Amino acid sequence: MKHMAAMTNTIEYTVRVQEEDFNVSKETELLTQDRKDIGAIVTFTGLCRDEGGTLEALELEHYPGMAEAQISRFAQQAVERWPLTGLTVIHRFGKIPPGENIVLVIATSPHRRAAFEAADFLMDFLKTQAPFWKKEHLKNASEGSWVEAKTIDDKDAERWNKNAPA
Repeated sequence: MKHMAAMTNTIEYTVRVQEEDFNVSKETELLTQDRKDIGAIVTFTGLCRDEGGTLEALELEHYPGMAEAQISRFAQQAVERWPLTGLTVIHRFGKIPPGENIVLVIATSPHRRAAFEAADFLMDFLKTQAPFWKKEHLKNASEGSWVEAKTIDDKDAERWNKNAPA
């Protein structure tokens, strides 16, 4: 497990890339305990889909160190762009069977809009720019196949460049 934490304008954010599963409730509690300045908590949990019952597992590969650094850059941008009080980003790697967690983003803020937008921003960039490679292992195939990037994900991420602060 690789863990990175940074302080920005008294806002601590956490980025972890790990093989083991995570507990959404525990991670939310860690981010919010003893805090009275939080008015909104937005959590996004991405799960492995079963692709109509055909998927045995989704395998995620990454470059250790590079993945954490890139995700930390996105987290840094989020805390600079929105008035957040806390942020956690966890992304798993390895073989993940359908139904299990893949990614978690928790954004806290005094107000809901900032928390929603920061979580949405991070997921768009995790989908398009984080250095992870996905291979689908199907139940009826001897070898997995790599998952191609989707144009729709790139279009989703483009809107943040249009709305970037000057």
